[in-house]
Amino acid sequence: MRADTTIEAAAPEIGVKLGARSWVVIVLSSALGFFALAWPLIIPAVGVAPQHATDAPFVFAAMLPLILLLVGAQLSEGGLDARSLAVLGVMSAMNAALRPVLGVGTAGIESVFFLLILGGRAFGPGFGYLLGFTSMFASALLTAGVGPWLPFQMMCAAWVGLAAGLLPKRVGGKTEIAMLCALGVLAAYAYGMMMNLWFWPFISGTDGGALGSLDYAPGAPLTENLVRFGWFTLITSTGGWDTGRAVTTALALALLGRPVLTVLRRASGMGRVVRTVAPASPSSPNPPEPVGRVGARDGSGGTPATMDA
Repeated sequence: MRADTTIEAAAPEIGVKLGARSWVVIVLSSALGFFALAWPLIIPAVGVAPQHATDAPFVFAAMLPLILLLVGAQLSEGGLDARSLAVLGVMSAMNAALRPVLGVGTAGIESVFFLLILGGRAFGPGFGYLLGFTSMFASALLTAGVGPWLPFQMMCAAWVGLAAGLLPKRVGGKTEIAMLCALGVLAAYAYGMMMNLWFWPFISGTDGGALGSLDYAPGAPLTENLVRFGWFTLITSTGGWDTGRAVTTALALALLGRPVLTVLRRASGMGRVVRTVAPASPSSPNPPEPVGRVGARDGSGGTPATMDA
């Protein structure tokens, strides 16, 4: 009587869970980026260089080692491997190549969010976070768009990819695409709002002149400046640039999201063999033998399958 030996194919898992080290790096870099954006709301921006001209290089220099630390943490925790790193490079290059062709955000048309959201959904939040950084950086190099705005664009795009990777896992089919479209719309408006915060405190209100209702008021209470900023964003960008970005992103996800997501999930299906012990047969006196468990991460759903050896 031979012992029963099975090879179990685990139920596919969407994305990769972040480990403790990856979360620490993401939280630290996000805190740095948010403070670099929002500090004029807390500290009066008086007598400083306009539009982060002096502090942006230091923000960028501080982000680079954090990005490298995140790559190392993801590699050590199994969130990235050689295949996913290669896909990260390819998707960053595609975003960099497509963005200038479609206008680099002109009139709100933005191609970066489409692949960014799908990449984060297929490969997980850590991958999406890194893809936001690398896509904007590669695009800036290709289009000569390096400037004080770049580290803030990279940070905001990284948050979009992170959000895509943190969406509920057990959602599929048309519901999943609808969820991604909703995220695309919300991310478009949130991205526009955060990028407005990058320059809004410096275009008025810091030269000692008369303040308008939409101007930044140095030293004013936080709630007052938030109200002024909200009205500024609503009037200047929400109905134009941000809405165009939301519409184009949602349309791209609705029309092309399913096939592109399927391809990305096939690329992310990395099989891994883990030693497990098969249960011993009641009729066999032999001890259980170690068998291989093969896991896939293509997110297509399904139940574990077994195969007799």
